[in-house]
Amino acid sequence: MSTAPSPQSPTVTAELAVRGTAVLEQGLVPEALVLIAGGDILWAGPAAHAPRHEAQRTLVHDGLILPGLVDLHCHGGGGASFPDAATAEDMRIAVREHRRHGTTSLVASLVTADAATLRSRVAELVQLAADGEIAAIHLEGPFLSVERRGAQNPEHLTAGDAELVRELARLAGGALATMTVAPEVRGADEVIEALAEAGAVPSLGHTDGTSAQMTHAVGHARDSLRRAHGRSALPTATHLFNGMRPIHHRDPGPALAALDAAARGELVVEVIADGVHLDARTVAHVFAIAAEQNVVLVTDAMAAAGMPEGQYRLGALDVTVAAGVATLTGASAIAGGTAHLLDVVRFAVTEAGVDLVRAVRAASSVPAAVLGMQDRIGVLATGRRADAVLVDSELAPVTVLRAGTVVTD
Repeated sequence: MSTAPSPQSPTVTAELAVRGTAVLEQGLVPEALVLIAGGDILWAGPAAHAPRHEAQRTLVHDGLILPGLVDLHCHGGGGASFPDAATAEDMRIAVREHRRHGTTSLVASLVTADAATLRSRVAELVQLAADGEIAAIHLEGPFLSVERRGAQNPEHLTAGDAELVRELARLAGGALATMTVAPEVRGADEVIEALAEAGAVPSLGHTDGTSAQMTHAVGHARDSLRRAHGRSALPTATHLFNGMRPIHHRDPGPALAALDAAARGELVVEVIADGVHLDARTVAHVFAIAAEQNVVLVTDAMAAAGMPEGQYRLGALDVTVAAGVATLTGASAIAGGTAHLLDVVRFAVTEAGVDLVRAVRAASSVPAAVLGMQDRIGVLATGRRADAVLVDSELAPVTVLRAGTVVTD
């Protein structure tokens, strides 16, 4: 139990002290204090239990102090797209767009493309990872179902190729975090094994498979990850329900099997709670059924996030954005999201009725654990990087801190 410091306790010197109601490891804490120096958190907890300290600057916030958000699945924003950007600076535009809105750690997602394009894109993203601009890389395809491809280019969908996985992982140099694969494609088991061996997490999705095929893939991925001692012990499901065969009482399909696995603590399911991809009640059901640490909120954002309506690109495909909804031009398939992760948290809380602390954790500590970075990001706690988003009563961003520095661009 925390107690007030004794008069003999050494004085902690902080560059910045942040005071207010905060979402901490123990839950929602009123009158909390976060002490920051050198880009890290020195101490976080109830102000009454804080160590003796002095701070060069104090920021008193009357809204909520949240940990910096972590997006596992993001294709772009601010008019820029990771699969299409011409330069690294273009990619940074997308990173900055989301960072300004509270996403202090972002996984850059690619889409299905030919092998040469994937090699080139991965090689470009590696430098952004090395520079600390992105947390990791996610490959969405090309080992996906043609029937459930969504906005993936059908020309480049292929059977599983474990050697290509190994090659891309080598190019990524440890930055490859996740890869989406449909459980029913030929060679899926070998792809899952290659991902685990490379330290990446298999993400099951874009699938027309059966309940049994999804259950098998979850078990095989868990076994493979356990043997490899990778960044996470659990596989994920790519945007649950979206890009999956619908549920029918005589053909339950993959989504219910994934949700069952999440309830048992065997799988982490991605949920795009943006009001477009899923109904609010669907979001509520997922949070009610899945285990506490087995739901992660994602954006699946594309270039139009934070931008006006109009025409955009996602990989090789044209996208039209109207009324905040991105669809393939001339078709009805949803082509990614246009929300920021904080918008997704807000929808989960205000529209789906998800508990605030759990929704925040689903966008911070849970994805950080999937990345194997839970000791560095995703939580306001001693020793973590000083990432925080200060929001108002409407869960809109007021101030964003990344490594203790206010994000201005």
